[in-house]
Amino acid sequence: MHITNKTSRIFGKFASCRFPKPIQNIINYSYVKLLGLDMGEFYSPSHYKSLNELFTRELKIPRHIDTSLDNFISPVDSFITECGKLQSDTLLQIKGMSYSVKELLTEHIASENLDKVCDGEFMNFYLSPKDYHRYHSPYYAKVTKLIHVPAKLYPVNKPYLRKEQDLFIKNERVILECITDEGKLFYMVFVGALNVGEMVFTFEPRVETNTNNKDMKVYTYDNLHISKGDCLGYFKMGSTVLMIWKKDFVKLENLVNTKVSFGTIVSKILS
Repeated sequence: MHITNKTSRIFGKFASCRFPKPIQNIINYSYVKLLGLDMGEFYSPSHYKSLNELFTRELKIPRHIDTSLDNFISPVDSFITECGKLQSDTLLQIKGMSYSVKELLTEHIASENLDKVCDGEFMNFYLSPKDYHRYHSPYYAKVTKLIHVPAKLYPVNKPYLRKEQDLFIKNERVILECITDEGKLFYMVFVGALNVGEMVFTFEPRVETNTNNKDMKVYTYDNLHISKGDCLGYFKMGSTVLMIWKKDFVKLENLVNTKVSFGTIVSKILS
């Protein structure tokens, strides 16, 4: 097992531990103060029985989102580290560092679907440890496939994005293949990172990340529909979500190096 996976497991055990209430309160309040968490939409830090419960906190009141068919919304609270158009079958990790969409999505994606996203659009959403860690559906779609790729857990912050070639390909990830009612294709890729020992998907309990099992798993679905804004699961600590759209499907908003929230409009549907 790689050192990053071991480190993440140790941290995960600590974060999952339920300490006596006075000690847990000190841990929770210290974490909130240290990272400057805005708890305005959440319960008091003392409400959470472990650090993991604080990391994966739900919104107290659901956010109002644009439920129209005209746009995609951000699936997460995050910072947009890069976005733009694929150059044939390559996309950017960060400016000056490209990688292959085929390697990212793996050989378990049909070649005709890989062809559809060539010259399409992409957007990278980085979640810091202080962000709301749940991820949501950015649009109405049918999930046709989930691919779990066990791998390493390097950090995914900007310094590492600049120095580690093919970072998103080297890291553990979960890929969702999604098709809209109009037959338009898009992908969501959830990338693990250092101290992100687990990625949870509420609709697929068979996915277990950062384990000793290193076999790639593929799950297919005939009737799994998601609606815009649905909660799909959560990271235990911050990480990255990548979105990739088929060619001529969307027009991206110019959001690179911008903070966005779950519900922010990130792209418009092309007619």
